[in-house]
Amino acid sequence: MAAYVDPELAVHLDVLKADDSAPHEPPSATGIRVVFDAVCTTPFKAYMEPLLPQESAYVLQDRKVAVEGGEIIVRCVVPVVEDDVERFPVLVNIHGGGWTAGSIELDDYFLRKLSVDLRIVTVNIEYRLAPEHPFPTAVNDCLAALKWIVLNTAFLKADLSKGFLVGGHSAGGNLAAVLAHEARDDPFFSAEPGRQITGQVLREPVGASPDAYPEWLKPEMLAMEENRHAPLLPRAIIEHLADFYNPPRTDPRFAPLLYPSHVGVPRAFVQAMGLDALRDDGRAYAKAMRVAGGEGASCDRYPGAAHGFHYTFPDIALAVRVREDLVQGINWLLGREAVSEPAQK
Repeated sequence: MAAYVDPELAVHLDVLKADDSAPHEPPSATGIRVVFDAVCTTPFKAYMEPLLPQESAYVLQDRKVAVEGGEIIVRCVVPVVEDDVERFPVLVNIHGGGWTAGSIELDDYFLRKLSVDLRIVTVNIEYRLAPEHPFPTAVNDCLAALKWIVLNTAFLKADLSKGFLVGGHSAGGNLAAVLAHEARDDPFFSAEPGRQITGQVLREPVGASPDAYPEWLKPEMLAMEENRHAPLLPRAIIEHLADFYNPPRTDPRFAPLLYPSHVGVPRAFVQAMGLDALRDDGRAYAKAMRVAGGEGASCDRYPGAAHGFHYTFPDIALAVRVREDLVQGINWLLGREAVSEPAQK
């Protein structure tokens, strides 16, 4: 029986399939980047541009952060409010793209609007990409950016005690989950009060490689096979991107489901798409968080939705709902609104 596809999305996928002229051989990293920008970054920025707040409503600055072997850029957006002494919570954003493609441009306009609407600081990380910079470069870059934020709260007008969220989409969600565990175990973040991560925003994250699923979760990890030919991100491309990244498949810094313990990791808001080979990664991560007995997790599920479809087709009703739920999830992590725990949609 054919898998259910959201009707509005199905129409767009049919058009995309009719126009598909992709080569059959595995694409190069350069080719993946070109396609990603055309299929994800460009349509999402075009959709968000008319929704941008006035430039006077926020301050945007790119700052350089020193990392091993070079430097990276973090794009910081600080809302402008009447009370100049007001301090804000922080959301750290890590873009998707299979550790190989994408940039801070992907979520840039969305984060500007989010900063103003929610009165939060957003810090968008331009980590270095594979295969030029393989594992664990992305992890180390993002961890350096996280520490930079802690040391620059005055510049950011930030109060991390109000909220210090780390989040991302796809590979960015994978990195965000890894950072939550690494920060838990790093003395830097426990050296003083107010340095600790307080929440995770995980959008369609990678949790583990199929050949390294935890035994107790294997019976539930069915999506990689069930959705191996899913639109937008089939299993073959996921594995190809992981090869570019080239991590040891059992290293928890690649597979956060494999950390020996999830105790002490802050609560998570997770989104999982029904028509996605990574569907069960997000669900399993939320379950692991709940089983750990920590602060818990909320997992929103979207039947008939493909991986990252909301970037490619941002105007369809289900994409709008995904973003609305994302905002609600962020507010939940900040203690501003209640979200059922766990959510089962």
